[in-house]
Amino acid sequence: MPGGAIAVASDHAGFDLKELLKRDLQDAGHTVLDLGTHSTQSVDYADYGAAMGEAIASGKAERGVLVCGTGIGISIAANRNPAVRAALVHDETTARLTRLHNDANVVAFGQRVIGIETARAALKVFLSTEFEGGRHAARVAKLSKGPVK
Repeated sequence: MPGGAIAVASDHAGFDLKELLKRDLQDAGHTVLDLGTHSTQSVDYADYGAAMGEAIASGKAERGVLVCGTGIGISIAANRNPAVRAALVHDETTARLTRLHNDANVVAFGQRVIGIETARAALKVFLSTEFEGGRHAARVAKLSKGPVK
């Protein structure tokens, strides 16, 4: 389901999985914007989460894929940008539900905690699932307005 660009980013602990998922996206016909890192040399995940936030907010990318060791730190960093709704997923079910209910525009994986085939399958589900809207729309709208009250 090729559409707008999909940005990918990782720290050193997520580099190998990022590269594999990037190739899968390219093979499926997606335009991929690689925000780095470009090796397994130690870097700070926060910098790459912030780069994802900028890519989504500026419109350079419609969706994103983040990878670090656990997926936690890099997703927290990306979510500091109000344009981002990054979700750490662990399988196809969490990938589907975060699209259906949360309209997530960035998916995060932990290379140290997810199997390669599970990540590949979850990414396919994430990209092919549409937001359900309805009762979820007002809730999702609150996420971009700053602190939820």
